[in-house]
Amino acid sequence: MQPQKAGDNTLTHVIETLLDKGLVINADIVVSVAGVDLLGIRIRAALASLETAVRYGLELPSGTDRDTIAWQEASGQKETCPACGKRAPLQQLLDEFCPWCGWRSAQALSKESGSTEG
Repeated sequence: MQPQKAGDNTLTHVIETLLDKGLVINADIVVSVAGVDLLGIRIRAALASLETAVRYGLELPSGTDRDTIAWQEASGQKETCPACGKRAPLQQLLDEFCPWCGWRSAQALSKESGSTEG
């Protein structure tokens, strides 16, 4: 049996996971000489998708327009596609198809077959 490389170790997968889970960096850096603080830097940074930011309640910069279509789509209910494992709007998965791979739910297939029979 030969060792095999897992297919999930790609840059795309790493970025997708990072945006899905989010990354927060808190750093306090102080430069001092002979006990005297010369420079102080405080860093607070977050890297996440808009969906993750909404889910965890990350504070967005002031002036962020939350009435945009993108914001409303990100805050909508999402579900994982059973075929490709990517997240998509719940109603679209149930009623239509997965926008990533084209998978159709049983509900969508029954609606489609019902509309073609009539």
